[in-house]
Amino acid sequence: MKITIVGTGYVGLVSGASFAEMGAEVTCVDIDRTKIENLCNGLIPIYEPGLDDLVAKNVAAGRLRFTTSLRDNLDGVEMVFTAVGTPPKTDGGADLRYVEQVAREVGEYMTGYLVFVTKSTVPVGTWRKVKEIIADQLDRRGAKIGFDVASNPEFLKEGAAIKDFMSPDRVVVGVESTRARELMEKLYKPFLLNNFRVIFMDVSSAEMTKYAANAMLATRISFMNDIANLCELVGADVEMVRRGIGSDNRIGMKFLYPGVGYGGSCFPKDVRALASTAREYGYRMRVIEAVEEVNNALKSVLFNKIAQELGNVRGRTVAVWGLAFKPETDDIREAPALVLVEQLLEAGAEVTVYDPVAMNEVRKQLGERVAYACDMYAAAQGADALCVVTEWKEFRLPDWDALKAAMRGHVIFDGRNIYDREELASYGFIHHRIGRSS
Repeated sequence: MKITIVGTGYVGLVSGASFAEMGAEVTCVDIDRTKIENLCNGLIPIYEPGLDDLVAKNVAAGRLRFTTSLRDNLDGVEMVFTAVGTPPKTDGGADLRYVEQVAREVGEYMTGYLVFVTKSTVPVGTWRKVKEIIADQLDRRGAKIGFDVASNPEFLKEGAAIKDFMSPDRVVVGVESTRARELMEKLYKPFLLNNFRVIFMDVSSAEMTKYAANAMLATRISFMNDIANLCELVGADVEMVRRGIGSDNRIGMKFLYPGVGYGGSCFPKDVRALASTAREYGYRMRVIEAVEEVNNALKSVLFNKIAQELGNVRGRTVAVWGLAFKPETDDIREAPALVLVEQLLEAGAEVTVYDPVAMNEVRKQLGERVAYACDMYAAAQGADALCVVTEWKEFRLPDWDALKAAMRGHVIFDGRNIYDREELASYGFIHHRIGRSS
């Protein structure tokens, strides 16, 4: 199969490399010339385990290529995937200008039947707009060329995207014709030979499924964090509560870990966009609005604990371990750690930070307002307190003696509840947790 993917960000690049791995002929398009030049030279713009090897392998095999020209890569193409960004607007809705531009260019230059597939996260009903744009461009040309529009939302977890793409729980596809369905079945069959799990539905339902899935996961996170807050007030242990409710097979354990809130490129944006879509139709999604409210409040929980323990933090040195919004990625979009750093800086603290892979991204945002450490122990050197915000594996079993010797104070604020209170106490540390007594 010959496909073109527009957008070489997280979704586009992972999708392109994975489709190529299964034998498709894939062209990835992006208007960013520097990014395309880097990709052609083997430089991957994002950190995702296994992605660099997958890209290199398929480029070498001739199945994957990169270009800045969509116009020149539509001839003979059976599918065009749009994986461009849909950034939030000021009202929380999704900005569709990039998706619409891709549709406009496809309609202007397509030469034969193709399926236009939205992999970008788009509000319900976007497919109709896209269809109108392509049809309008074809009318302007006087071209009688058939096409279909489909929705194929992604459900990849950053840090495990290759595995998720190659062995998906399910593939959701929204189509409006038998021809489009047959092409999507052909494309995905190599991934699902052992258990064909493509779920076909109408296009609007597929668009809604993406938002509903992310909103549900975000809701579980905010719910558990709300429970954690109450546990601290009443003297309950949120870890015991989590085990108690998670053992119910109707609930399960996933996304019930209390912490300092969710971040990243999907949950915050999609929760807001879903609420915004509802408002457009005169409806309020009260649960979803509360999910965001709780999450925003959670991003201050560590700072509040620090202020309560240390009092005035002005002139104090605070170390922060973990800056990405989750482990195994360098994505810092809406990361709770950066909210904490800004709060500490505003209060006059000196901040030293360390993250295994996200340091360069953080430097672009924070500049020289913080000190950057070469490793976790260097970050803790002379610190009055340590905050663990992202649960990277290398943080899980520190050398407590070395850490105690490095730090000036001996207070640890454990934003992910990864440490044992009794163990830390045996080394002389004060240990603050989320939803558990300290």
